[in-house]
Amino acid sequence: MEGPYIQIADTGAIVPLRPEVTTVGRGGHVDVRLDDPSVSLLHAEIVRRGPYAYVTDLGLSRNGTRVNGRLVARRVLNDGDALTFGSARCRIGGLTADELAEAELPRSAAPELTRRELDVITSLCRPAMSDDAFVTPATAREIAADLVVTEAAVKQHLLRLYSKLKIGEGLNRRIRLANEVVALGLARPQLPDDQRGVQASSASARGPSRQPPLGPPASAARTGASAAGIRADAATRTGLPGRPGGTGGTGGTGAAGAVARTGVTGQTGGPA
Repeated sequence: MEGPYIQIADTGAIVPLRPEVTTVGRGGHVDVRLDDPSVSLLHAEIVRRGPYAYVTDLGLSRNGTRVNGRLVARRVLNDGDALTFGSARCRIGGLTADELAEAELPRSAAPELTRRELDVITSLCRPAMSDDAFVTPATAREIAADLVVTEAAVKQHLLRLYSKLKIGEGLNRRIRLANEVVALGLARPQLPDDQRGVQASSASARGPSRQPPLGPPASAARTGASAAGIRADAATRTGLPGRPGGTGGTGGTGAAGAVARTGVTGQTGGPA
C-alpha cells in the first residue's frame, strides 16, 4: 500500500491515514474503529503535517495511548512504531525515510551498543512490552536463560548498559533502564503478526524436515535385540528347557552356575 497506514493487530486490517486527521476509537463514526471495551468512543487522533505524522491522545480514556510501550500524550511517529490504544494494538507503516528526518533526531543521543548489549536489552524488555501495560522487565536470570549465557555475563552487560545510558544506582534500576531503552527506540514491542513472521523465518531457515527411514527406528531394533539377548541369557542361566541358550533339560547348570558365578553362600553357611 502506498502512503502511511495503520494496521490493526487483531484483525490484520489495514486503514490508510487520511491526508490531515485520522480518528481512532470505538465509536461508529471514527476512521479506525477498534472493537475493544478498553478503547474510548473517540480515543486518539493521528495527525499528518507535511511529511510528518504524530499521534495525540484525546484524554478521554483511563487507559491512555502508548507508543512502543511508553505512555504518551503526543508523539511523532516513525515507520514501524507499535501503537496501543487501551488494550488494542496497532502498527504504523508506510512512512518513508525522508519523512523521518526530524523524528530521528532524538535517537542520535543513543550510545553505541554492541550486538550482545542489544540482545540483552531486547530480552530485558520482551516481557514488559508483550502486554498493553508496561510490566516488570526480565530479571538477570531470565535474560541468561533466554540468551543461553551465564547470569554473571548478563550482569556485566547490564552494568555497562547502566553506565552508557547514565542510569544511576538506586531502586528499580532495571525498570529505569528499560524505560530509557524504549524512549530511545532501541526496543519495540512485538505484535502477534511479528511473532508469526519470526517463526516462519526460522522454519524456512532450517529447511524441510528429513523424513524418517521406512521400518522400525534403529533404537527400537536395538531394544528388541537387547531384549532377545536378555531372554537368551536368562534361559542359559536358569536352564529352562526348549529356550535358546539353555541346556534343554532340567538337569542343566542354571541355578548352580548362577550361584557359582555370584559367590553367594547357602543358608547353612557352607558353599552353595
